[in-house]
Amino acid sequence: MSYPNYGPSYYGPPPQTHPNGTTILVLGILSLVICAILGPFAWNMGTKALREIDESGYVYENRGMVQAGRICGIVSTCIMIAVVGLYAVVFLIIGGAALTSGL
Repeated sequence: MSYPNYGPSYYGPPPQTHPNGTTILVLGILSLVICAILGPFAWNMGTKALREIDESGYVYENRGMVQAGRICGIVSTCIMIAVVGLYAVVFLIIGGAALTSGL
């Protein structure tokens, strides 16, 4: 009994692992959970890593990890900017009220 040939058994080089993939994911998760200041670092490192992956032409097995860390960094950075903006508005309102009341 012979089996049908469904194509070549060789599909190219094995997938590679980007060396910063785990670091980017950890920074992205930590930026959401613990310290939002890590968000821009995860965003920047993720963008650079994705650019390296796209320009290399090779298949990377941890591209999803890099994308997830980058997205977590983007979300964390946006939340951090919104919170800092909210604090600035509240500070200006309280400061303006204090100045107009003669304190």
